[in-house]
Amino acid sequence: MFTYEKKLQYPINIKNPDPKAAMIIISQYGGPDGELSASMNYLSQRYAMPYPELKGLLTDIGTEELGHFEMIGAMVYQLTRNLTPEQIKKAGFDTYFVDHTAGIYPQAASGAPWTASYVQSKGDVLADLHNDLAAEQKARTTYDNILRLVDDPDIIDPIRFLREREIVHYQRFGEGLRLATDKLYSKNFYAFNPSFDKCPQKK
Repeated sequence: MFTYEKKLQYPINIKNPDPKAAMIIISQYGGPDGELSASMNYLSQRYAMPYPELKGLLTDIGTEELGHFEMIGAMVYQLTRNLTPEQIKKAGFDTYFVDHTAGIYPQAASGAPWTASYVQSKGDVLADLHNDLAAEQKARTTYDNILRLVDDPDIIDPIRFLREREIVHYQRFGEGLRLATDKLYSKNFYAFNPSFDKCPQKK
């Protein structure tokens, strides 16, 4: 069970609306490498994870990603609130606006809506952890790309925070992968699944 604390993990205080910035930042809300995808990956993978330490790692990072999802939603909201029709049309925000007004909808910067096909849960220790390492680097790259395109300090500051957390998560998943390979059958660990295989565990 999760406990919800009624504050963002990192403060979002954007003073100037910028729908163009919102249209790229929203990719980390509902894009393939965004925070919703990451949280669904890790919180789904934890059920089949046979090692308590790694189950805890997936739960910890998965719940933190939900907090990041909330941060991105707050950013998109603050960047698009109280827009005039002229601002909407000038920024090219009209195609989003006509479907969602200023509601926050999970989609990529391309406009593609979020889909469960973004979730990668294989039920194999190595496959899932390698996926998670790649997911964190993809998210870090997306934040790098956002930072190349924005110049508002109110946007840059929380985006940098989120980028740093992706690096920390990558490091923690790397530690988790080392722990997992130590626990797996030493002679043939790529072919070993502890849920089904009858090979003896490494002593």
